[in-house]
Amino acid sequence: MKEKAKIMSKEEMERVLKRLALEILEKNKGMSNSLLVGIQRRGNHLASRLKQYIAELEQEKVVTGVLDITLYRDDLSLLHDQPVVHSTGIPVDITGKNVILVDDVLYTGRTVRAALDALMDLGRPASVQLCVLIDRGHRELPIHPDYVGKNIPTSKNEIVEVRVEELDGVDEVVICERGE
Repeated sequence: MKEKAKIMSKEEMERVLKRLALEILEKNKGMSNSLLVGIQRRGNHLASRLKQYIAELEQEKVVTGVLDITLYRDDLSLLHDQPVVHSTGIPVDITGKNVILVDDVLYTGRTVRAALDALMDLGRPASVQLCVLIDRGHRELPIHPDYVGKNIPTSKNEIVEVRVEELDGVDEVVICERGE
């Protein structure tokens, strides 16, 4: 894949995540009945950062969890013979809570559908809200985010890569073009 354009730098990512943290706080009137759940892998790291920014703003404990959706994917048989399953860890019962799902890129909506299925196996939340760093369009399912860092129109032959320090050694968002 060829890198085509840098969409966000480390500083821009930080600014966007701080804004998203404030929007989450405003909509939920604090975090007393809410929790952040990051979708494995990069959503988990973004949720941790949101937790930090919310804690700085509110000086209250923010509950976070991580959700692995691998076995809920509708394309599991197309991915690998032996899919890599990561951990799910949500430290509280989600029943009656406002769950804010956090992911890096919203594209077709299929990842979010899988995350909703996985969440419902864990309990019955009062609400599920979706927070994404990037919304690139091209939805195949009727999924709409509640919180969006940035809308980036893309073509289907482009890929949006969110890179996070914890996994990639750098914080940035880039558009790459698929090779011929």
